[in-house]
Parts: sequence; structure tokens; C-alpha cells
Amino acid sequence: MTPHAPTPAASDAAASKAVSPALLLIDGSSYLYRAFHAMPDLRADPADAQSQPTGAIRGMVNMLNSLRKDWPQATYAACVFDAPGPTFRDALFADYKANRSPMPDDLRRQIEPIHEVARLLGWPVLCVPGIEADDVIGTLAATAAAQGRQVLISSGDKDLAQLVTPRVVIIDTMSGKRRDEAGVRAEFGVSAAQMLDYQTLVGDAVDNVPGVEKVGPKTAAKWLAEYGSLDAIVAHAGQIKGAAGENLRRALAWLPTGRQLLKIRTDCDLSAHAPGLPALDALALKPPQTQELARFYQQYGFKTLARALEKESQTQSPSSPAAAPGLFDGVPDGASATDEPPAPHSAVQGRVRYATVQDWAAFDEWLQKISAAELTAIDTETTSLDEMAARLVGISLAVQPGEAAYIPLAHEGPDAPAQLPLDEVLARLKPWLQSASHKKLGQNIKYDRHVFANHGIDVAGYAHDTMLQSYVLEAHRPHGLQSLAERHLGRSGTSYEDLCGKGAHQIPFAQVPLDKAAHYACEDADQTMDVHRALWPRVQADAGLAATYALEIDTSEALFQTERHGVLIDAAELARQSQALGQRITQLENEAYALAGQPFNLGSPKQIGEIFFERLGLPVIKKTPGGKPSTDEEVLEKLAEDFPLPARILEHRGLAKLKSTYTDKLPHMVNPATGRVHTRYAQAVAVTGRLASSDPNLQNIPIRTPEGRRIRRAFIAPPGRLIMSADYSQIELRIMAHLSGDAALLAAFNAGQDVHRATAAEVFGVPPGQVTPEQRRYAKVINFGLIYGMGSFGLAKSLGIAPSAAKQWIDRYFERYPGVRRYMDETVQSARQRRYVQTLFGRRLYLPDINAASGPRRAAAERQAINAPMQGTAADLIKKAMIAVQAALAGRQSAIVMQVHDELVLEVPEAEAAWAREQVPRLMAGVAELKVPLLAEIGAGGNWEEAH
Repeated sequence: MTPHAPTPAASDAAASKAVSPALLLIDGSSYLYRAFHAMPDLRADPADAQSQPTGAIRGMVNMLNSLRKDWPQATYAACVFDAPGPTFRDALFADYKANRSPMPDDLRRQIEPIHEVARLLGWPVLCVPGIEADDVIGTLAATAAAQGRQVLISSGDKDLAQLVTPRVVIIDTMSGKRRDEAGVRAEFGVSAAQMLDYQTLVGDAVDNVPGVEKVGPKTAAKWLAEYGSLDAIVAHAGQIKGAAGENLRRALAWLPTGRQLLKIRTDCDLSAHAPGLPALDALALKPPQTQELARFYQQYGFKTLARALEKESQTQSPSSPAAAPGLFDGVPDGASATDEPPAPHSAVQGRVRYATVQDWAAFDEWLQKISAAELTAIDTETTSLDEMAARLVGISLAVQPGEAAYIPLAHEGPDAPAQLPLDEVLARLKPWLQSASHKKLGQNIKYDRHVFANHGIDVAGYAHDTMLQSYVLEAHRPHGLQSLAERHLGRSGTSYEDLCGKGAHQIPFAQVPLDKAAHYACEDADQTMDVHRALWPRVQADAGLAATYALEIDTSEALFQTERHGVLIDAAELARQSQALGQRITQLENEAYALAGQPFNLGSPKQIGEIFFERLGLPVIKKTPGGKPSTDEEVLEKLAEDFPLPARILEHRGLAKLKSTYTDKLPHMVNPATGRVHTRYAQAVAVTGRLASSDPNLQNIPIRTPEGRRIRRAFIAPPGRLIMSADYSQIELRIMAHLSGDAALLAAFNAGQDVHRATAAEVFGVPPGQVTPEQRRYAKVINFGLIYGMGSFGLAKSLGIAPSAAKQWIDRYFERYPGVRRYMDETVQSARQRRYVQTLFGRRLYLPDINAASGPRRAAAERQAINAPMQGTAADLIKKAMIAVQAALAGRQSAIVMQVHDELVLEVPEAEAAWAREQVPRLMAGVAELKVPLLAEIGAGGNWEEAH
């Protein structure tokens, strides 16, 4: 095999080679909606939430620049938009597009600027009254094709597939999907010539055009394969059996109208509103109007675009298009225009050099490259998503955008390629992998660390993780590599499902043909490098974000150690608990049958509703959207206060979930190689910064019931060791005291008082020594409820009191703690201006709905604004604690085995127990200085339950 065999270029570049369009048509109406929904809520004045919205404008600018760079050979072009007002379809069918929501006001305000900037960028803009954009595109495409020219349509709209011919191809620049004749057949199962008939049968829900009832894509494709056309299907309608045939016959009178509505016209008269059309000379691409563009960019706050334009004008000829960031790139909601990223290099726009390394000469060349590189992106292809079990299939490397290599190591099958021996490759790579001075970059680096650890290699030098960069910049958005590449670079790539298939038909990566596997793997490493160059400057530019990112990188290392160690499980104890739970579940079922007067399915809402409301006459608490009495969890809890049957059902559900989720399942999750359970901690999930645990989920073990607490007994230490649990005390209340600066709260914590008792004394007006247990319980609910933005209705529900009484207590609370009220009001007001809040350490928590027109959505965002800084700061503190304790454990036998909410769980040799009792709480309390003392409490025992 030839070393460094090049793989195909990225999808857009490949399309460029396959199609050399004379005419490039942009479905502007489709893309402006997609840009609006894909981009953050950018504003011309970031400090003013009511100023001109600019997200869709920015997205369209990036897209138009990317298209022009990707297809420089296009001589003619048009950016086509729908014009306001009715068309012939509205006259044909009064309910045409009746289901569509009105255009959002923020998008409507961006339409004219989008038209303006498209013209300034040199694109002819078409917006023809009375003619839909699809029909304009169809007419221009047909005209150019008839002249023997190649046409490329850029659109995500599947309806345009009926225009595809050997000379007309459609590219969706957001997904990378290509619809030529082969692509249409592969996607829809019919030819492009059959697409109109296919659409007529299926209908179009978006435009409210009915098809044949219950005839979907598979049936439509099957009929067209059998009969050839809609006319032939109609002619044989009497022979088609079953419900589909009956529905077809009922739709016969409608189908001609449906076909007219869905047919894209290719013969429109455009000359009245666009002189010179359809002759292509009227659509000549023009050079950008640089001076006017600069003014436009400044007006709308696009400072990076303006700088790039100025730089381009100094280095390129006037006809060159302005440089710009990738497709739909942008800054987070509420970010300043000065936070815009510099224009990243996209490998799609340059030369791509992908290599497949299959001999030692090529390997040595790449080893030299990565040894000399300032930063190397590294990615693994493996046998499993389970990081403790995954084995290497191959390794990809990138040293700069557009330059990557794939080293196949364990591809298999009858056509398995020549490969270098895995063990020897790893032996030669090991010094570089374990070198802290050779900086490495990855996407979800914790996973790759586990994979290499499975082969005996402890990777050092991981400096960056693009998933975590995205997480600290935009926690509320997706962080997968494909999503990041599309959002920040305008790059689309091959998905794993495209490569390996889905479900039962999915093949292992090791069986993918090498040329495709190599391109996919190189693309991953390449895109990771490219995304890093787009995101890292934005992280660096803000001190708070940079600190948060550094915290996440260090947390990733600590979590890797915790996951790797795992926790020991007592399978015999779980078996005993499962048996006891099973007996109690059976008993509850029998009791429920007796109370109902008959057997029934305790998991069936329908049967429960019949017994509750028809047989037993229980009161209806609320109804479903369909008007039937509800039996949801909230209703059961309310009814359980007065009736025994709902109480039995609730207890049955809780115990059944415990049994299936934990006592039955945990023994099967023990890793046979280690004898331990290894949970997986996800960092980039919760917007507050809290960790998520899965396989098994250790965060959700219920502790409010004896049965739930008992499960913790099964998490044990081996002989000669202890389980120790260190937990922050009232952490969110302490954070509230610090953030609000309320004098009474600060005094209570600094004096070491029971803060709930102190609150009860303030609210109920009694001396602390006379506070009753009930009053303390009420004060505890108030304290924690207000942290979560609870109002009088929520408090009344929690305490079982009248809303008027709850309001009085909340008012009394704020009279005694005015600093808390001030903090809440100021936080919400700041959030409305910035559209995010921050933790004490600079983590940003975005609130897209804080200025929403919808009252409930806005109110929910306001509650989040109050709570998120406390939850997020608590999340930051436990991460800092984990890092500090992990560092102190170096050289010791003790290990962190779990992190659960505000708690660290350790496995400690008895010889180190005294040290841990003293030092772990001290380390946890010392990770930050607040206006009140941080307090961590520690307990020990043979199992997790005893440690509490």
C-alpha cells in the first residue's frame, strides 16, 4: 500500500470538484430562518436587549462568504427570498401554509439588513412579488440547464429535489447533504423525476398541503416503484388493497390540487420585477462594495468582520470577497460584540492533506511532526463506547487545520488492510504520549485517556478539550464535534451512523473500508484542531471564562482518576435487598387489589383512572389535556394524603424503581477485570456546571426513604479500608449569604448558629431557644425554597398552607433579610440586560428566555437567574475540592471513589484514616474564601451508609 494515500477532501470541497456551477442559487428564505434559530441572540448594542437583533444577519453573512469561497468558479448567482403577500397557491387553496406561525419580530427586523448586506457582498438579490422563492429558483435553474449550464442550488428544503437533473444539483451547506440524482434516490427511494408524485402522495405538513391519509414515505416509494407515476397509481387505485387503498380512493379528487400546490414552477415571468431575467447576464456576481460593507459591519456591531475586511483589502484585489468566520458562527447570547472570535481558518476553504499511515517510514515522518508541533490534536477510533472496555482500532493525528493522518491498528475482515502492529506502534508512541511537555488536544479527552489506559499508557500533556471549551462558552448549546464544526466553522462531515449504519445493521468501525475509515478519522482530528483555533481565543479573552476552563480541564483529570479506580459493590447485600423489596412489592400489590376491590395493573394510568374515579369516586384533582381525570405523580401525592390506595401505588412505584434500577442492576455492572463498578461522569451536560453520573447513575439514589438509604450499604470498602464521606454543610445557603451580603445571614453563619433555627426566630418573632421543631421545618423550607426562586404558591404547596399565609411569611422573611431581596432583584435585572448570570468564579449561565414574551417562560428564567449562581458556585466549589483532595492523595493509598452532589466519597486505608479525617475537611473548606466559613463534615464506616 502507498504510504500517505490521500483520502477525499472535505464534503464541500469534494462537491466543488464534482460540480463546476455556472449558476449558484441560494434559497435565502430557507437559510435566514435557519440562521435565526442557529445563532445566539446577538444585538447591535449588547448592553441593550431591545436594540437591533443581528444574529440572523451575521449567520447569513458567514454563509454567503463561505459559499463564494467554496465555489469561486460560479459566474452567475442569485440570493432568492420570498416576497410578502399572496401567490397563486393562496388563491388555489385558502388553507395553504395556514399552520405556519407568524415570523418572529426579531427576525422580521433583520430581513431588510440581510437583503442589503447580500447586495453589498456582490450577490444579486431577488424578491419577486406574487412568486415564491422556490418558483424563482426553479425558473432560473431550468433556464440555465436548458442552455447547457451546470446549476448548484444551496438549500436545505427537500421540496427542491424535484428540480434535480444531471445539470442541477442541490447542496445543503449546513448538513453537508448532497442531492444529485443518486442522492435523491438514496434519500427518498424514488428518482428525482418522481419526486413531485412522491410529495403529492405524502403531503407537506409544513405548508399544510394534505397528501393521502396514513401514506408515508415508504408506501409512496413502494407504489411509485411498482406503478411508475402518480397517474398510473390513480389508474390502478381500485386494485390497491387495505386501508391505504381506501384512503387513496378517498383522496382522488384532491390529488390534482395537491400536485399543483407542490409543483415548483419553472416557467415564471420574472421580467416585470427583475428586468433582464431569466437571461443570466442580469445575475452576474459582482465584487464586494468594501467601503459600504465596512460601514454596515460597524453599524451592526460586527467588529471582527470589519477588521477582517480591512485586512483583506490590504492584501487582496478589490474583487476578492471579504474574509469571514464560518457558517453560522457567532458569540454567545448576551456577549459583547468585542467578544466575537477572530475569523478561523477552515480546512474546507484550503487544501486538505489527509494521510493513511501503513508503513514505518510514514510513521516516523508523522512521529517527527507531532514531536515538533506546538500542539497536536489526537483522536481514537475504538471498539466500544464503554471507556473501560474500549480497545484501539486506530489513532488519528492533526498538527494544523487541513493536515491529518490516520494510523490503522486493528481493522479486520476478509479485506483487512496492511497495518502496522498495534503493540509496536504504541511502544514507539508511548514516550510522546506520556510526555507532559508535548501538548495535546482532544474532543472529550477523558474518554481517550481511558482508552490509552486500557493499553497501559498514562497519557500526559492534555492541554485542551474542545468539548470543554464549548461548554464554558455556551453551556446551553450542543457540544458534539459535528455540531461545533457546523456552528463555528460552517464545516460538515461524515457522521458515525453514515459510516457504520444504525441499530441492528450497524457494523463495527474495524470493519469499515479503510479509505472511508481513514477519511472519517482524519476529519475528526482535523476538525478538532480547527474548532480549537476558533474557540480558544474566545475563552482566553475573558478572565472568568479562562478560569472556568482551567477548572474544567483539572476536573477532567480528577474525574479520570475517580472513574478509573471505581467503587466496590457488595453483591450479596444487594441480593438480600432485592429479595426484601420483591416481597414488599408483592404485598403492596395485594393490598392495592384489596383496596380497589379487584386486581389491576398498577402501572396503567387508564386502569388506575377507572378505579379511582369510576369505581371508588375519588375527587378529580386535575385533568389531562384531553379532558380526562389525571393520575400523574402530583395527583397521586395529593390523593395519598387522604386515601390509602394512591399511597400504596406510590410506594409500589418507588420500590419497583429501586429494585430495577439499583438492587437488581448494580451487580451486573461490575467490571469483570477490576471487580468494581465504574460510573461515568459527564461534565458538559448541566448548564449550572454540576456533574452528571451514568452507568450507573449515582446522583439519583434516593435518600428520603429507608429503602433508598439502605442501598448505600452496598457500596463498601475492602478489608483493612474504610469508606469516608466528606460533605459540604448547607453550601447553597452559605453561598446565598456571601452573594447577597445580607447582614443577618452573615451574622448567623459567622456565629456558627443553626441557620434554620435563626431564620425561624426571625420569621416567627421568637427567641432562638423557643423555636419549635415545626417552626424550624417551615424555616428550612423557606430558606431552600427562596434559593430556588419559589413564590408564595409554591411555598404554600410545599407546606400545605394557604397562599395568603405563605405570602405573609415570605414578606416577613424579606423584612428580616433585606439583603436577600436586594440580591434577587439586582440579579434578575442584570440577567435581563446581559442575558446570563455568573457564578462567583466567572462561569456563565445563559438564560435565553429571560426576556421572553411568554410570561411563564420568562418567570421560569427569572427563577433560574436567582438560583443558577448558587448552584453553579456550589458546582465550582465541589470541583475545586475534588482537585485539591486528589492532589493531596498523591503518594497515598487513599482514593476518591465517588462524587455525589456536594459530597466526596473516599476509600481510605485504616492507616490513613486519621489523616483523612483531619485533612479532607480542611482541604474542602480551604478552596475559596467567602464572607462566611465553608464547612465540610466527614464520617467513616465499612460502607457508604455507615459513613453518614
